[in-house]
Amino acid sequence: MTAETTFRREVRAWLEANCPAEMRRPIASDDDICWGGRRFRFQSDAQRLWLERMVERGWTVPTWPRAYGGAGLSREEAAILRQEMRALGCRSPLDSFGIWMLGPALLKYASEEQKLEHLPRIARGEIRWCQGYSEPSAGSDLASLATRAEVHADHFIVNGQKIWTSYADQADWIFCLVRTDATRKQGGISFLLFDMETPGVSTRPILLISGKSPFCETFFDNVRVPRRNLVGELNAGWTIAKYLLGHEREMIGASGNASDARSVGGLAVDALGVDERGRLAEPDLRSQIARFEIDEAAFGAWMERVTTLARRGEGDPAVASGLKYYGSELNKRRWELVMATMGAPALEWEGERSNDGYLARSWLRTKGNSIEGGTSEVMLNVVAKRTLGLPGA
Repeated sequence: MTAETTFRREVRAWLEANCPAEMRRPIASDDDICWGGRRFRFQSDAQRLWLERMVERGWTVPTWPRAYGGAGLSREEAAILRQEMRALGCRSPLDSFGIWMLGPALLKYASEEQKLEHLPRIARGEIRWCQGYSEPSAGSDLASLATRAEVHADHFIVNGQKIWTSYADQADWIFCLVRTDATRKQGGISFLLFDMETPGVSTRPILLISGKSPFCETFFDNVRVPRRNLVGELNAGWTIAKYLLGHEREMIGASGNASDARSVGGLAVDALGVDERGRLAEPDLRSQIARFEIDEAAFGAWMERVTTLARRGEGDPAVASGLKYYGSELNKRRWELVMATMGAPALEWEGERSNDGYLARSWLRTKGNSIEGGTSEVMLNVVAKRTLGLPGA
C-alpha cells in the first residue's frame, strides 16, 4: 500500500467520524457559510463543532506550517483532503479572505512577528478580513489609487476612500493599498494592515441587484496606523498587491468548481423527474447540463494540473487570469441552469420557504463574477499577451 493510499484512507476515516451530518448537507442559505471573525454567530452547534475540529487538525489551512495554525501538508496531501471532503459532501469549515488572499501574501512577504500575530488567528477564524484595493477612480487601473498615507516616525496617517470593499461592514481588519509616494505610480504604493475599529474608519453598504449588500464604500479620515503594520518595505506594496491578486483570481475562478454545491444534474432530476429510460425528462435541458458538467469536470482537472505545475515550479504567470476568467463564466452558467431547472419558484424573492430568496439572489450575484477581481475582458487580455504572446491593440 502506498503512502498516498494510506493517507487517503486515514483522511476518509477521520472525516466520516468527525464531520457532523448537518455539515454534509448542501448549502441552502448564506447562514450556512462560516466566515468567522469577532462578530460571527454560529448557526448551529454542528457548525461550531466542525470548525473547532478542523482547526484542531490544522485543516482549515492544511498546507500552512504548523507554527502558523496549519498542518504542514504537501500539495498532494491537501488535494486528497479536498477530494475526500467533496466525496462525502463536507462543507468548508471556514470561508475567509484571510485564508484565500492575505494569508499567502503574509507567508511570502511578512516579517516573522507579523506572521505569528496574524496567521494563527486567520487559521482559527478569529479575525475576518476585507480588502482595501479598488477606488472610485482606480478600478482596472488599480495602480492609480489615491488613498494616501502620510509617513511619520512610528505611524502612518491614512486618508482616502475605497469602494467595492466586500463585507467591510462585517470585517474586523483590512489589508489596504495606500500611496506613500505621490511622485511614482506603482513604485509609490505600500501595503498596510489595520483594525476596522480604528478611529476614522467608516463604511457604507452598496445595495446590489440581488437586494443584498456584500459590497461597501470604505472611508478613512485621519486613521492612525502603527508603523509595525507595514508589510514589506515602504513603497514596495505593488509587488505584494500583484501576488495577492493572483490568489484572489484563483479564489474567484475556483467558484467554477463548487465543491460544496449539489450537482446541477442532481437538482434537475429531483425537480423534473426522469423518463422511462431513467434520463432527465427534459431533453434540451439534459443536453445543456451534460455540456456544463463535462466542462466543469475538465475545469477541475485543469485546476489539479495547475497545482501540479506550481509544485514543479513550472506554472504560467498568467494562469490565475485564465482560471479566474473560465471559473467565473462557468459559475454564471451553473446558476443559469439552476434557475432554468427550478423554474418559476426559483424567482421567489423572500420568505421562509425560499430561504429569503436564496436561489434568485445567488443567481443575480453571479453576474458580478466576471467583473470583480479583474473583468473577463482584462483577464483575456492578460492571457493573450502573457501566455499566447499576442501583440497589444
